[in-house]
Amino acid sequence: MKKILVTGSNGQLGRAINEFYANKTGIELVNTDVTELDITSIKDTLKLVREVNPDAIINCAAHTGVDACETDIDNAYKINAIGPRNLSIAAKDIGAKIVHISTDYVFDGKTDKPYIEFDTPNPQGIYGKTKLEGENFVRQFADKFFIIRTAWLYGDGKNFVKTMLRLSETNDTVRVVSDQYGTPTSADELVKSIDFLLRSDNYGIFHGTCEGSCSWADFAEEIFRLAGKTTKVERITSREYPTPADRPAYSVLENNMFHLTCGYKFMNWQDAFKMYMDKQ
Repeated sequence: MKKILVTGSNGQLGRAINEFYANKTGIELVNTDVTELDITSIKDTLKLVREVNPDAIINCAAHTGVDACETDIDNAYKINAIGPRNLSIAAKDIGAKIVHISTDYVFDGKTDKPYIEFDTPNPQGIYGKTKLEGENFVRQFADKFFIIRTAWLYGDGKNFVKTMLRLSETNDTVRVVSDQYGTPTSADELVKSIDFLLRSDNYGIFHGTCEGSCSWADFAEEIFRLAGKTTKVERITSREYPTPADRPAYSVLENNMFHLTCGYKFMNWQDAFKMYMDKQ
């Protein structure tokens, strides 16, 4: 039986991992969240990983509050950079594989074509900078690693979809930015790709998002359409909706390494999102 240690197991991806493996034989999940494991402590991390002795670690833990990271800088570095470092040291110590989840925010978004894994990162905010340092630590300390950059994730938990549906309950019109482009990505689709990689020795950095792209306003309209809502979307610019942290204007990721190294393909974002909505 293969044993997988999951960090951040209460988040959207952690829950999707548990659902995916619930009926799979030969896999034992060991779930941890902040109350069970402080990944910012090298001592605690080494102790627990040695006790569990997993075949693989999937690191879903992160400080994902993009705006909050701008002021909560120390914690952002601890969770997004030091945490992956500690997990990578522990993974190497016992010879385990590690999957580390990263983000489109490692890029500046100042382009008009999808980013591939060979493009040079240039994060603009604290969130992106700390996540990039996390990647660097994984590459430095782990022997058998998969770094997967994903974007616009939705699943069971707090996300853009739930926010839009909540707003639609009390608003006839919702203002949504239309000049930021990316790819809505199903947590279920991301888990499938993680499982695929874990069954291989195809290590490295991968972009992992659903296929295609859209703006946040486009996504909101699709949410309302599939939910049968009459709520209208008022398209605005990022300048009309200022936030503490700048968002990449164009952060579409091309799953180049999946295509080149193993021929793996994600579902189109509209199809994956319809499957998600059908389950709600």
